[in-house]
Amino acid sequence: MIMGIMKKTLFLPASALLIIGAGIFAWRHSHDNVGANSLVLYGNVDIRQVQLAFKGSERIETMLAFEGDKVEKGQLLATLDTSRFRENVELRNAELSAQQEVVKRLVSGSRIEEIDKASADYDAAKIDAGNAERNAERLKRLASRHFVSEQQADNATAAAKAASARMNAAGEVLRLARKGPRREDIDAAKSVLEADKAALALASLDLADASLHAPSNGVIEDRILEPGDMASSGKPVYTLALTNPVWVRAYVSEHDLGKLKLGMAAEVSTDSYPGKSYRGWVGYISPSAEFTPKSVETPELRTSLSYQVRIFVCNSENELRLGMPATASISLLDPIKAAPCRTF
Repeated sequence: MIMGIMKKTLFLPASALLIIGAGIFAWRHSHDNVGANSLVLYGNVDIRQVQLAFKGSERIETMLAFEGDKVEKGQLLATLDTSRFRENVELRNAELSAQQEVVKRLVSGSRIEEIDKASADYDAAKIDAGNAERNAERLKRLASRHFVSEQQADNATAAAKAASARMNAAGEVLRLARKGPRREDIDAAKSVLEADKAALALASLDLADASLHAPSNGVIEDRILEPGDMASSGKPVYTLALTNPVWVRAYVSEHDLGKLKLGMAAEVSTDSYPGKSYRGWVGYISPSAEFTPKSVETPELRTSLSYQVRIFVCNSENELRLGMPATASISLLDPIKAAPCRTF
């Protein structure tokens, strides 16, 4: 009786050990298969941030967005005081209009009335020159007979020469009036016109830059300045967190680096949404090694060299946040598979 009891006692632990051993073998076999079929990486959600600033320097008039606001590409976020910019646009526009008239006048040439006036002035100067010449000749003859003084004759001769010079000048004015403006003057006026157009375009651009628009879809992370603050190109007004693209920044050891290729499909999960996964793909593999940051958990020692990997993730519901811990499982059986949300 005692021997039977002892046999049963010895038999039960042996059976239990057999069952436990079989379980351990099955677990290790399954674990080895998972390790061979997929690669699990641990990291944090990362996004791009944009510092939004005005191009011009002026006092802020309105701020239309607050922290946490979702904004769309092209949405108006803030404006500057535009009084100075509008006045500059009006000034440049007036200068442009005036120069356009100058070019138009030069290209059109002399009016018929201007030519007629120049012709009449030349005729009058020609008559005066003829009279002065005849008067000088008459006084010369009288002076030779001592009826007038030599001084009177010399004065008449000088007057005749002056009248002849005025006739020649009037003739040149008539010739230029008929010929029209010089080509060089027209080209110079056109160059000034182009400069005025550029000045107006620049003034209009300064006016347009007085409005700050969202460059892409995103969420306002920081509202840095307020109405009344002096803005400039070096002072950010908002910090915008872009909603696309979103990726998981993880690190892979050199041992597993050869298993990864760009475009590999991945499944990403977070502790914030248990049981939910997000489709993704390997979008970046660092070309150089670095020390793994201490905030990242890896099976290797923290001081070992590893390579940064970015797993781009489909985040259509905007559930993933900057810095959120995430787990990426990369399938090694079907290594190349395009993600359906890869649209950027």
